[in-house]
Parts: sequence; C-alpha cells; structure tokens
Amino acid sequence: MLLDNLALFLSIVEKGGLSAAGRERGLSPASVSERLAALEAHYGATLLKRTTRAISLTEEGRLLVDGARRLLAEAEELEAGIRLGTQKVSGPIRLSAPADLGRRYVVPILDRFLADHPEVTIDLNLADGYVDLVGQGLDFAIRHGLLADSSLRSKPLGENRRVVCAAPAYLAANGMPAHPDDLSDHDCILMRFGNTLDREWSFEIDGKIRKVMVRGRRVANDGGLVAQWCREGHGIALKSIWDVGEDLASGALVELLAGYSVGQTALQIVYPPTRVQPRRVRFLIERIAADLPYPSASERISL
Repeated sequence: MLLDNLALFLSIVEKGGLSAAGRERGLSPASVSERLAALEAHYGATLLKRTTRAISLTEEGRLLVDGARRLLAEAEELEAGIRLGTQKVSGPIRLSAPADLGRRYVVPILDRFLADHPEVTIDLNLADGYVDLVGQGLDFAIRHGLLADSSLRSKPLGENRRVVCAAPAYLAANGMPAHPDDLSDHDCILMRFGNTLDREWSFEIDGKIRKVMVRGRRVANDGGLVAQWCREGHGIALKSIWDVGEDLASGALVELLAGYSVGQTALQIVYPPTRVQPRRVRFLIERIAADLPYPSASERISL
C-alpha cells in the first residue's frame, strides 16, 4: 500500500492537483485526500502546501519526490526481473525531444524499439522549449545546448553544428548575404523557445563572438515549421545541422555565411538523478545513443 500511495503522490505532483491525479487513477477526490493524509501520517510530515488555486511541495515533499522515484523504480525493476526474466522489458517510457529532430530521427528509433519490445509503451512529448522533466514525470529528454539544471545527469550524443540557410528561390529573389550584418536587410524566420524569441544570432567576426539582431515576418515555436518555411523560400533560418542536413545535401537549402562560425552546441540525453532507472529506460537510452545517425562530428559537418 505504501508504494501505491507513493505512486499517487507522484501523480499529484506531476498533474498539479489532487483532482487531476484522481481522474488519471480512477479515484474520487475524497479517496485521494485520504491516501495523501495516510502518507503524511506515515512519514510524520506535511508533504504539500494546498491553497484554493495551487499546490506546492514542502521541503519534506521535495525530498520524498526523489526518494519515491527511486523506490518505485527499484520495485518495478525487481518485479520485472522476477516476472519476465532479465532480458525482457515492459512498462511505460515518457520522453521529450526537439520537434524536428524528434520527428525525423527519434520516432523511427522508437518504432523499432516498440517492435522489439511489445510490452513497452511510449509517451513522446515533442517540444522545442524547456521541458521540466521532474515536474512532468518524464524519464528523460533529448536536448540541444548546455545542461542548465545541474541536478540532472546527462549522456552526450555528440556536437550539433548550427547553420544559417535559405532556399535557392529566396536567394534568387533577394540576393545572398556576404556578411552577418547584411542579415538586417533580409527576412529571417525566427524561433520562439517558450517566452524567448531567438532574434539575436551569434557569429564569430574578426575573432570575436558578436550577436547580430535579425528580423522577420514569420515566427514559430516549432522547428519543423521553421525548416518548412525556409525550404519554401520564405526567408533565412538558423537551424541545427541535424534538422537541415539532408536539405543541404540535396540542394533544397543552401548554407550561408559559412566563413562566420555560429558555433556548436551539445546534443545530449538528460535525465533526473534517480539512482536506479528501469531496465526499459536504460535500454531505450542505449538504443537512441547507438542508432542516431551522424555519430561523429566530422560526418555531420561534412554534409
């Protein structure tokens, strides 16, 4: 019963409320409140602060979140090992990935993984903005950039070169920028990451990194749509080589300002610092790391 109450407690935290957690688990609000009270009585501590509008974790509650994840992962690992054997995996996996990279590269890997492991289920969140792994109950996420949250652990997948690019049709109609400052005269397609609009693009100019302000009539929070608009000739985009490598190779897009490096960012898998990950999660992380194309930086840059 304790493990069931711990799982319910995590659902309350992830869903942001007792009612939402109850609906997910088929429990009445009264039953959820009763089981939460039993859990607080067991530990002799208040785990949640509740108001009419929201809930928040107490210090003891935050401590229990990490501990509960470890206990539940260990219990599930033990049960799976006994019930299914050491080589079989089962159960849900929740992950997040950038939209364009996820559709293009991660989804095919997930399809093969599901075919190999029929008792596994996948819940994929495609999002280009920041995703709260712990708050949303995700097992791991694939992310570009540096690891901002020092409490997370990471598995590197390689470097990710960023390129400025445009379609031949756009360049034929508007000319090709010869210098980053020329971008002020062009229509650029901008990405929005959450509340942040990526309108400052960094370039290495005369040995120094300088940010150039760009403008454009099209803004999207979906990297795939930005790439589509770029291929259709609507403007210049700053994209990951993972997202536009095939378009550059086919000639659908042309790399611009190659002499002014826009730098590289890390591509990595990040996950909460749970001491024990379920076998299914470990297997999928290993599969993604092994099956992602362009395994070396030199191959990616050569596209």
